[in-house]
Amino acid sequence: MLNKIPINNLSAKIERHRERVNAAFERVITSGYLILGSEVNQFERLFATYLGAKYCVSLANGTDAIELALKAMNIKPGDRVGTVANAGMYTTSALLAIGAEPHFMDVNYETKLVSFKEVTLAIELGIKAIVVTHLYGLAIPEIELISKYCLEKNIPLLEDCAQAHGAKIGGRFVGTFGNASSFSFYPTKNLGAMGDGGAVITNDSTIAENVRKLRQYGWKEKYQVTTFGARNSRLDELQAAVLTEFLPHLEKDNIRRREISNLYSNLIDRSDIQTPNICSENYVAHLYVVCSKNRDLLRDYLNTKSIGTEVHYPIPDHKQPIFNNKYKWVKLPNTDRLCSEILTLPCYPELTNVEVLHIIDAISSWKIND
Repeated sequence: MLNKIPINNLSAKIERHRERVNAAFERVITSGYLILGSEVNQFERLFATYLGAKYCVSLANGTDAIELALKAMNIKPGDRVGTVANAGMYTTSALLAIGAEPHFMDVNYETKLVSFKEVTLAIELGIKAIVVTHLYGLAIPEIELISKYCLEKNIPLLEDCAQAHGAKIGGRFVGTFGNASSFSFYPTKNLGAMGDGGAVITNDSTIAENVRKLRQYGWKEKYQVTTFGARNSRLDELQAAVLTEFLPHLEKDNIRRREISNLYSNLIDRSDIQTPNICSENYVAHLYVVCSKNRDLLRDYLNTKSIGTEVHYPIPDHKQPIFNNKYKWVKLPNTDRLCSEILTLPCYPELTNVEVLHIIDAISSWKIND
């Protein structure tokens, strides 16, 4: 009899890396340096090198990374910025913090990601920047085309890579196609810390320098404030040290995630459940998301089998209560449909094949009238 299978298992992750975590904490405790020290510098250098980028500026969390990257690209209050509405409100929250206005783009139903066509339509309508989200660990198939078009039209492009650490298109890491990219190191991410964390990646020295100022009060130098819109948003030394320990294991962990996702996709054989159409390098399986018109019934059934599930995400941004029907005129048919059908199954490196097969067996035995 298996124990309950959670949607994620951070205790198992911590136990697997206990010696590395202890070593990271010991280094920081011994140094006595807790903020913007050698551990932060080292992680920024290592992560930029891993991605093949020039600059990594670490921050307190991934949402700050979106906000400060856009500010560093001169997005101002009142500017309209293109974004998707199926990614949990994170980019939209950053835009609201700036005072910018979201322009919501629909997604492709099959990939659940923004398309080149939607980006071109947004640009034709006069938006000031585009934020694209590599959702669920899947790289946007048309990211290179989107990048070239934004460059041609002189529209800043930010890649939200919070769920796509290590995903590639044509051998090139996501996060290196736009003017800048944002990453989250929330504990459940493919590269997750022991708390919150984030970063902006860029090859533009001006953007990197602007983010460095914005993350620490707007200082040009200590106590000399020269940049508006800044805040205190620094990755601490403990989290940087942990991330340095975890980074060498990212590729291996991504391989394991793909193995699990391939088991699901190959063995879930039901016409009423749509599984992701995946290939190797462009998918790092941050989340394994299926679609079913009977999503809620399936979720209830799996719960009776002690299998954890989640919905990422149940409410599209343009329908969030905070807007009080402000965007009721917005039509995003694929986004709305997906929000009613998507269901996330457990998918993390510590999940065993026995557990995966148990989940598949449960799905195979599900009857809609159960």
